[in-house]
Amino acid sequence: MRLKSISLKNWKNFRSLQCDINNRLFIIGANASGKSNFLDALRFMRDIVKHGGGLQYAVSQRGGISKIRCLSAREKPDVEIELKFVDDDNTQWEYLLSLTQQSRGSRNTVIRKETMHKNGKPCFERPDPEDIKDSERLTQTFLEQISTNKDFRGIVDFLSSVQYMHLVPQLLKFPEAFSGPDLPEDPFGKGFLRTIAKTPKDTRDSRLSKIQKILQIAVPQLKDLKYIEDIGQPHLEVNYEHWRPSGAKQTETQLSDGTLRLIGLLWSLIGGKGILLLEEPELSLHAAIIEQLPELFYSVLRSKKRQIIITTHSAELLSRNSISLSEILMLQTGSEGTQAKLACELQEITSLLKGGLTPAEAVMPFTRPIICQGLLFE
Repeated sequence: MRLKSISLKNWKNFRSLQCDINNRLFIIGANASGKSNFLDALRFMRDIVKHGGGLQYAVSQRGGISKIRCLSAREKPDVEIELKFVDDDNTQWEYLLSLTQQSRGSRNTVIRKETMHKNGKPCFERPDPEDIKDSERLTQTFLEQISTNKDFRGIVDFLSSVQYMHLVPQLLKFPEAFSGPDLPEDPFGKGFLRTIAKTPKDTRDSRLSKIQKILQIAVPQLKDLKYIEDIGQPHLEVNYEHWRPSGAKQTETQLSDGTLRLIGLLWSLIGGKGILLLEEPELSLHAAIIEQLPELFYSVLRSKKRQIIITTHSAELLSRNSISLSEILMLQTGSEGTQAKLACELQEITSLLKGGLTPAEAVMPFTRPIICQGLLFE
């Protein structure tokens, strides 16, 4: 199964957005334009369907419906997400969820509308007669209920497999320095070593072997990468070529931020099965490595039939002509929220690409923030 398109209404930065999604999608835009909020729409759907989640959980994790609703919402303030999927057997699915808030009482988030269509025919449409009899039913989606999602559980499984990774090297190196409970799904890699430790040995060794081969190209003098345990604690150990015959060994606490981020990125690529959401994978990496990432994404994800959505500020990441303009979503801020368009929808950008520019050279100027001249700190 794969996601064909996503539509958002009144979702955070976006008053209205519609985007087709292929195997890869690169999202570019100025700071605070909504790149992370676009990814969060899919994380929101994952939070609804995952074990221990649900609609009320997903909304509360984001501070309530008022924090989700776009500030530019007008006469139709409902928050709406519409997703279209296609199965391996070419079955077409359309899911729509529209949300509002109870006007009185507990002020829970409630469903204004929820529908599922299979090949254009409705599987359900809510509110239904039972919802009208018992309005509390509208605080839960049919997606999250085992008793109602049997006929479209493939959609539930697909959404529950959405994977988000934005590894913060300091969290991995020094997890004990960051107190407080771990975040659900460990998005920033604090428990990354525990995840590796829990992976069956044969699978773990296979993945680390594949990662090692890529690291040997990207990281000078790296000989091998392996998992070790020291007094019951999991560690990653890297051995570098050195004047010593046995080499020079380092654990994760000594590795560079770029090396750790690349390990986390590769583990996520090789090990997952759902849509992979990445934020700025170029951080701490050399430009020459960043240029290779799109081909790496393509080769790994093609073999595993996965999709990837990436936010980036990097011209190097978009420098290869193998990237299609239909794979680049451009975000531009305005007084009525953020506008989003695929680069292929703008004739000017298409002409620039035909004129010999790279995708980065063609699209980056259109999302560059306005820089005020002469504003200096004195």
